[in-house]
Amino acid sequence: MPIKIKSDLPAHKILESENIFTITETRALTQDIRPLEILILNLMPTKIQTETQLLRLLGNSPLQVNVELLQTASHCSKNTESEHLDTFYKCLDDIKHRKFDGMIITGAPVEHLRYEDVDYWQELTEIFDWAHKNVYSIFNICWGAQASLYYNYGIPNHTLQKKLSGVYRHHSLNRHHPLLRGLNDTFHIPHSRHTTVFADEIAKNKNLEILAVADNLGDAGIAVVANKNGREFYSFGHFEYDRLTLAQEYFRDIDRGLNPDIPQNYFPKDNPKLMPQLKWRTSAMLIFTNWLNYYVYQQTPYDIKDIANIGEN
Repeated sequence: MPIKIKSDLPAHKILESENIFTITETRALTQDIRPLEILILNLMPTKIQTETQLLRLLGNSPLQVNVELLQTASHCSKNTESEHLDTFYKCLDDIKHRKFDGMIITGAPVEHLRYEDVDYWQELTEIFDWAHKNVYSIFNICWGAQASLYYNYGIPNHTLQKKLSGVYRHHSLNRHHPLLRGLNDTFHIPHSRHTTVFADEIAKNKNLEILAVADNLGDAGIAVVANKNGREFYSFGHFEYDRLTLAQEYFRDIDRGLNPDIPQNYFPKDNPKLMPQLKWRTSAMLIFTNWLNYYVYQQTPYDIKDIANIGEN
């Protein structure tokens, strides 16, 4: 079954050209099935690129998925036209009366700031609180994962000596965990961040389980963490990235005069003129399909109004 999106969303044509199964709202209404209601809080400045990446992964499931896009009202995006935001995005006040089977919270380029200094932090904490009562399972990505861990459990992030950028090999610490079911012994994940979380600080919390780490912890560290209740997941890499996303970030930083390091294990022979290999797409598809299947579709109540409070952390 497909993801259900608005026919004029820019991602629609891109995904159709890739044979990703999408369905318009009109056709979806004729199908006798309750679609999963998935909310995407998109904190990235390149909103169209990010929404396309995530919809591509959500579209790799046999389930019908109805996607709603969410933005913060307290922050004005400078990289996406207001017409796009006004047409396709909602704010918390627009959807707070609703319940959702699942929610994805993206990363954001605000790692240089203390959480409390982010201009939309107060609104973000309100979204976190609302989601705990109105969303069954939440998948947090990169800075969104760090911010959620900090707000929910008081686990801080730590600034790295230099930006972590590249594609790193990882392995599972729990091969039987449903989120990682079907993955190879080792798998690749892109990372792009200036901060990290420490394993010993996560291990102190009895509610959390570290699911996957980099083969060399000195490289990318922890990759995936789960709340043992199956309703919160934290991914510190970017499974959703396209083949060229790291390259675009690298050349952007060069243009800004930041003198960035070449992303590790990314360009062949570390030559930015060569096309990067796409090493992580299969793992990314599987992770998101597993999340939708095992922790959203098979767990959420049929009557979405019955979604209960996520409970005490």
